[in-house]
Amino acid sequence: MPHSHHSHSGQFCKHAAGTLEEVVVEAIRQGFETYGLTEHVPRYRAQDLYPEEEGVALNVLSDQFSNFLDEAHRLKAAYAGQIELLVGLETEYISPLDLEQLEELLKRHVGRIEYIVGSVHHVNEIPIDFDKATYERALTSFNTDTDDEGDEQQTKQISAFLSAYFDAQYELLKRFKPEVVGHIDLCRLYEPSLRFANHPEAHEKLRRNICFAIDYGAAFELNAAAIRKGWADAYPAEDVIAIIMENNGRLVLSDDSHGPHAVGLNYARLAEYMRRVGVEQLWAIGHYSSPNSSGRLTRCIKVDGNWWEHPFWASHQ
Repeated sequence: MPHSHHSHSGQFCKHAAGTLEEVVVEAIRQGFETYGLTEHVPRYRAQDLYPEEEGVALNVLSDQFSNFLDEAHRLKAAYAGQIELLVGLETEYISPLDLEQLEELLKRHVGRIEYIVGSVHHVNEIPIDFDKATYERALTSFNTDTDDEGDEQQTKQISAFLSAYFDAQYELLKRFKPEVVGHIDLCRLYEPSLRFANHPEAHEKLRRNICFAIDYGAAFELNAAAIRKGWADAYPAEDVIAIIMENNGRLVLSDDSHGPHAVGLNYARLAEYMRRVGVEQLWAIGHYSSPNSSGRLTRCIKVDGNWWEHPFWASHQ
């Protein structure tokens, strides 16, 4: 049962640490049975590079992603008797170019990309999870009526920001049908007390996205990385979990590790959170003989038994 569907390594992601093999070895040491390797797709414009990538040629990033797939499949074969490795990717949607290039990348590597973690990290082409100042720049990029003042202006800005985020997410879901919806409420990383119900238009778009993803067979990750970023609990927060669960949505686990030091990090607190909000059923991405709605040979598979009774959790307390 122990699994994670979302990870990175310093070998192929400059804001992570360690090699991909070190991540895999640590996952085996901790007793993971399934572990997903999902490096970021390349960026395709110089202005979209991460700060640590400054000066890196764009073709180098494309080559790096191809090298990641080579290494991930090598590790998948080498450690097949010890762990099931899934080879995937995490999306970017900064501009329409990213979606166009993702289509080409999937065609170029057909059969080698087993599943997708569908994530959005930008709004109005501005990063929303880099730091608080950059998030606020994304927020204030939405113009509101100049007659609005104070709290009313801020509320309208936040609503417009959230709506744009969920619209981008919806476009990604419609176009690629990712098997895993990545940190669905990342848009409130720096405002964890924000409640979508206070922004009705954005709230309806969130519901739309959740229902659409459920209908085509996706799962939503319970992502422990929110805890190391300062949240009390994992993504998504309880108000979103409630919508997912009331619509019989599927939940999978992710550590979103950025190196071997973060494999399984905060899984004990993740387990506490799941028990508190009433998560009784977990799912995992697994191989399947017939194609899913996107043509890939993986899909959500229900995890048997009571997840909390698995001996894995005794070593993650």
